[in-house]
Amino acid sequence: MDRRVFLGSLTGGLLAAPLAAAAQPAGKLPRVGYVQLEQPETETLRGAFLEGLRERGWNDGQTVAIDWRRRDEEISDLVRLNVDVMVLPNPYRIEAGLKQTKTIPIVTVDLESDPVVKGFLRSLSRPGGNLTGIWMDFPDIAGKQLQMLKEAVPEARRVAVVWDERVAGLQFATTQTAARVVDIAVQSAALRHESEADNVVKHALRARPHAMLILTSPIVLRAQRRIAQLAVQHRLPTVSGFSTFPAAGGLMAYGPDFPAMWHQLAGYVDRILRGAKPGDLPVERPTKFELVINLKTAKALGLTIPPSLLQRADQVIE
Repeated sequence: MDRRVFLGSLTGGLLAAPLAAAAQPAGKLPRVGYVQLEQPETETLRGAFLEGLRERGWNDGQTVAIDWRRRDEEISDLVRLNVDVMVLPNPYRIEAGLKQTKTIPIVTVDLESDPVVKGFLRSLSRPGGNLTGIWMDFPDIAGKQLQMLKEAVPEARRVAVVWDERVAGLQFATTQTAARVVDIAVQSAALRHESEADNVVKHALRARPHAMLILTSPIVLRAQRRIAQLAVQHRLPTVSGFSTFPAAGGLMAYGPDFPAMWHQLAGYVDRILRGAKPGDLPVERPTKFELVINLKTAKALGLTIPPSLLQRADQVIE
């Protein structure tokens, strides 16, 4: 799905509306509580989610009522309202939601956790509770990120890894395993709050890394622009799992296409509103990945990106 086009077909939505409305008693719209991400692409992700709903016959204000919220603290409001489904992306919000309700269905996108190990789900195929959604398959993506970094910076032997140790332990462990395969030494640069970005990068520089890998988490996302600035300042090539990272000044990103995931997430909401139980809906993986390269940053770093890597890029920022 092209991230630049999320304008739904009004005609298609209206034709599908009677089917969606039939799932609820006359005069009562099903209610969805949606806590938005705090990031530059909030509107794009919301548009992708709404498009996914419209394709399935759900139009906000016509066949479904969506309660948009921005802060984690507002999850309790959605619980009091007893919404039909809550959309709570990221592991921090999952924990907050599960503490407050075991009955309201919750759907999520979580790029950091192993949901079974964390105790969120009984299994990937049969979650068993009131939570389901989209989770990452880490080993594959960690290996590809490091391979792409080696293509761009063949001399890279030491890589600083910026990560949120409270939620990204699995990511870090799989990155360590993948790094051994390509003969890279990994240095931990743990970030616990976005305001600590300067100190974390300063600490990482003591080991003289050749490059930096930015793992995903809500905190890292909020700090990504500052991390990118510091990396360029210290001439460190970077790669991240966030597709927004190159636009924020980073060198490269390889990871799941965020709008595609939010479009995919709408499918869960549709099935639950039509009567499915979240505990019966298997976990899905992201279906689309993209490579984004910032050539302006490459120039600032004095790097020449190999043509073989540029040819594989889904987006090049010049």
